[in-house]
Amino acid sequence: MQISLGDITVDVVQKDIKHLHLSVYPPAGRVKIAAPERMNIDTIRIYAISKLDWIRKQQAKLKAQQREAPRDYTTRESHYYLGKRYLLKVVERDAAPAVVLKHQSIVLYVRPGSDRAKKMEVLESWYRQQLKDMLPVYIAKWEKKMGVTVEEFAVKKMRTKWGTCNAAAARIWLNLELAKKPEQCIEYIVVHEMVHLLERSHNDRFIAYMDRFLPHWRQLKDELNKLPVSHVDWGY
Repeated sequence: MQISLGDITVDVVQKDIKHLHLSVYPPAGRVKIAAPERMNIDTIRIYAISKLDWIRKQQAKLKAQQREAPRDYTTRESHYYLGKRYLLKVVERDAAPAVVLKHQSIVLYVRPGSDRAKKMEVLESWYRQQLKDMLPVYIAKWEKKMGVTVEEFAVKKMRTKWGTCNAAAARIWLNLELAKKPEQCIEYIVVHEMVHLLERSHNDRFIAYMDRFLPHWRQLKDELNKLPVSHVDWGY
């Protein structure tokens, strides 16, 4: 179902939830509202109209955000790890693929004749392992501070979020792209998702927890959102 608000089209999905949820997605600012199943469409429309200024601001931010060019995975191409720029060096050899991080370069070892898809697969596998290795340290730190327990975490490619939390299962997922961002930004997302174990919604209570545990979280959010994003369409 869709509703039109002048030049803005809003996708509406009604499902078994208690509250309205409004999202604006990259790259062009697609708008979606998730609404309770029995909510009247006129009520949803009035809610959307009340949020028009916010929607336009979010769309403007997305359209202005710097985007990385698609990667070919060739030697001397720029790639990022933990917020630092490295030059890629592709080395073909008849051995198992591997990635080695050096002072100013990321060396990608692949078998002769490996295509772009294979090179991307090897590098993304390395990014995933690096992120999986560092996350337990952050999780353990914040479990103690928050008094919560994360039963499971995972790293996966996401198109629309930096992370998600299943509070019922005490499980958090982090976007693979975070491996390219500064460590303080990674920690901010970990904290954000773990706070959802205390409060599921982005309400005043959630914000109060964020202010308590990570007082400078707004600066970290701004820093993360100003960084160039991948040509794959995702955001937070």
